[in-house]
Amino acid sequence: MSDHLNLVLVTGAGGFIGGNLVAALRARGYKRIRAVDIKSLDDWYQRFDDVESLSLDLNLKENCEKACEGAVDIYNLAANMGGMGFIEQNKALCMLSVLINTHMLQTAVKYGAKRFFYSSSACVYNGDKQKTFEPPSLKEGDAYPALAEDGYGWEKLFSERMCRHFREDFGLYTRVARFHNVYGPWGTWYGGREKAPAAICRKVIEAKISGKHEIEIWGSGTQTRSFMFIDDCLRGIDLIMNSNILDPINLGSSEAVTINRLVDLAEESAGIKLKRNYDLSAPKGVNGRNSDNTLIRQLLSWEPNTSLRAGLEKTYRWIYDQYLARERGEKGVVREVVGA
Repeated sequence: MSDHLNLVLVTGAGGFIGGNLVAALRARGYKRIRAVDIKSLDDWYQRFDDVESLSLDLNLKENCEKACEGAVDIYNLAANMGGMGFIEQNKALCMLSVLINTHMLQTAVKYGAKRFFYSSSACVYNGDKQKTFEPPSLKEGDAYPALAEDGYGWEKLFSERMCRHFREDFGLYTRVARFHNVYGPWGTWYGGREKAPAAICRKVIEAKISGKHEIEIWGSGTQTRSFMFIDDCLRGIDLIMNSNILDPINLGSSEAVTINRLVDLAEESAGIKLKRNYDLSAPKGVNGRNSDNTLIRQLLSWEPNTSLRAGLEKTYRWIYDQYLARERGEKGVVREVVGA
């Protein structure tokens, strides 16, 4: 376990998972945290006055050097990403994230960082294994033979291997987790980069407040996914970082649901029922995907276990408050969180 006085670096810290990770590290007692994101500081979802917060473009190696200097533990969550609508229409931009992880690994070695965590994605999995709507439970070996999500998934798969080779060739302690659809408060919920749970919550809220009880759903609604609540993600990151697990491992819920079921749960939170309009021409991703948690249960005696109903209720309430704040002209997100 790292000394809480060592400098810890979190990249992507102005975003959803990174911002929540910084908050979690503070809560665990870490005293020296450097938070980095490409976004201007005013646009970060969470910011703390006792955390060194830097706005840097980590596509540039010199900025990675500024970020990594003196850091003992590095959590690299920085990437160009978003929901299916974003990653299907920005494949080159997603691929360019390879610059971030490559430069981060190089500078981690240069400055003698002790540990490096990389956030990968279930999008690395072979698409031929995800054609059925009956959710296939994807185990770690199913990433090969490689047929990843075009753009975003290929970059993640390549960067996983880069982590492996930096461990093998340079002795850098690397850990890699494949995230499966993380959701929860303090994340993107409008603007095009939001993922399905946040988008569905926002659409249900819009329907409730407007009185127009209809919702547009991308695809047939029969696509299946699993969704992991942010608290489970943070717990998993900590366990994996402090484990002896050398190879990429699934970090996701094994509770697979259809998109229609996801809408059901959001409707329950809102206390309404909506007419569903299905846009079959919209980006919808693979037909089915679920996390096989056999390995994480075996190696860590744990797996993400927050029910989708419980997690989505908390997410819905947070987005509802943000929606009302935005309607009042308060920028939509209460961005500043001041530390003690």
